[in-house]
Amino acid sequence: MRRTVRELRADWTERLRRTIGVLVSAESHDSEICRACGGGTRVQKTDVRGGVTIAHGRVRIRVRTRVCRTGCGGDAARSATDLSALFPAHATFGYDVIVRVGLERFVHYRQREEIRTLLAAEGIDASEGQISLLGARFLEYLEALHRNRATALRTALASDGGWPMHLDATGEDGRGTLLVVYAGWRGWVLGAWKVPTERADAILPRLRQTADRFGAPCAIMRDLGRAVSEAAATFVEKRRLSIPILACHMHFLRDVGKDLMRKMHDDLRERFRHFKVQPQLRSLARGLGRRLGPLLPQARQDVERWLGQFERGHHLPSGISGLAVVRALAQWVLDFPDDGLDQGFPFDVPMLDLYNRSIEALAALDAFLRTAPSDPKVNNAAEHLHRILRPVDSEVPFHRIATVLRARSGLFSELRLALRLGPKPDHTSHPRAAEDTSDLEQIRRAVKKLTTSLRHRRPARGPAAETRRGIDIVLEHLGRHGAHLWGHAIRTSRGKTRLVVRTNNDLEGFFRGLKHAERRRSGRRTLTQDLEHLPPAAALARNLTRHDYVEILCGSLTDLPVAFARLDAAGIVRGDHAPDTDTISRSLPLADRDIVRTEEMFARISAAANSRAPRR
Repeated sequence: MRRTVRELRADWTERLRRTIGVLVSAESHDSEICRACGGGTRVQKTDVRGGVTIAHGRVRIRVRTRVCRTGCGGDAARSATDLSALFPAHATFGYDVIVRVGLERFVHYRQREEIRTLLAAEGIDASEGQISLLGARFLEYLEALHRNRATALRTALASDGGWPMHLDATGEDGRGTLLVVYAGWRGWVLGAWKVPTERADAILPRLRQTADRFGAPCAIMRDLGRAVSEAAATFVEKRRLSIPILACHMHFLRDVGKDLMRKMHDDLRERFRHFKVQPQLRSLARGLGRRLGPLLPQARQDVERWLGQFERGHHLPSGISGLAVVRALAQWVLDFPDDGLDQGFPFDVPMLDLYNRSIEALAALDAFLRTAPSDPKVNNAAEHLHRILRPVDSEVPFHRIATVLRARSGLFSELRLALRLGPKPDHTSHPRAAEDTSDLEQIRRAVKKLTTSLRHRRPARGPAAETRRGIDIVLEHLGRHGAHLWGHAIRTSRGKTRLVVRTNNDLEGFFRGLKHAERRRSGRRTLTQDLEHLPPAAALARNLTRHDYVEILCGSLTDLPVAFARLDAAGIVRGDHAPDTDTISRSLPLADRDIVRTEEMFARISAAANSRAPRR
């Protein structure tokens, strides 16, 4: 069956290639009759134009213009060949090619060369530059179609009883900031814009624009940033909406953790750097590995056997086995990231994990060296490892910093447990664990109980200053953001109660997916340039993976070329909306940068500066 399909596809491709350069006439019969008097028409002129579509390949098309034979004057010269369903005006590539390129570029994130190869397999030859232009044209059509179908999309959102607005922005190194408004229950991107930076006066007009098109949201889910918070509050106030403005629980927890532990964590990292603990451990492990050389596979087996032995006392073996054990101890300390959950700071506290492993390894070495190994080489290696780790076992500066950090990590864990945002392996890790109002109420009561407990545990005076500061940080965040942590149960316009998810994880996951796909396409880890040049409408293209959105937009992806053609037929010009104006900010937009960095700009300023003309 597969071979038959391949043979049919190859035969179809070959047949399509044979049509290259064929002259095609698409003249309709009704063009021979004058629309005004009903008489006959004659050909005034004939043109031949090229065209490329996936359905027909590359062909030449005869285009005739006809006029009335009698010269009645009631029928202006008109084209007898209607190509509007296949090609945009004055374009060579058809709508289906535009859609194919756009889907491959902005939905499947293929590189231009990959797209060229796919098109070539269907008998279409396009340069990389043409593919870039077709991709840009696809986004222009898609954005216009999104605006054109706003009423139908608004009706669908209203049928759900409303829509919660998820609001966030992303960028890379402070550039290419992409602001997205996301309908939480449907998972649709309703709007995407490039903003110079996250500022309230840049965000607020976009919120108004989205509400005008798709209706007012029933709730707003945001992060804790000042600009987003101010924009959301102003939007609700000016629109006189009675809706909750919700703070993302994950952002709240992350902010608390950073304020609790950032300074102590950085101080502990600086202590390890000052004493060069990690570089020395790596140097020791590499040196022992080089000494073992070709015997390393056998040495690893010796370590595994040593680990399986249970004996009285604690002793290091002799020979290569002993050196391999010391090497494994150093590697065990260096493997401290394994104690984390790969969630990043503050959910992981890597420097505290390094401290704990260093102290534990140091205690183990004390036991191993209590009876000196008989092999002097093993003894020297173990003593070397002990000297590297010895500074960690000191009151100042390690122990006091680690003690405070451990206590604050405990406070953070208590808050995390109350919010049911536990570690990934735990079933409580996902915020969707709260599936009904009773779960939300339990979480709220747990946070309230923790708040009361912290107030009782807070020492009013005395030497426990660090404990007091840590508790004050948690209470201050709860006091500042507590009003926005609750209100996720929304009574919809249809009389039902629906829950808004407690985090912006869906939108952040959207951003992660977008960046991952762009990295895959570009092959670059840092996306500063890519995000700066990526059109904001690329975010709308992700909606094309949502079947309910596509059904409302155009029926199916196969009908998307027809929908684009209807936009042109209706006179809906691409890019007909008013352009977004950038708010002046400390960021330098790309368009401005292209001006101020020109040689002419430098020359003009230099000439003026060197003229030394007197001021009037």
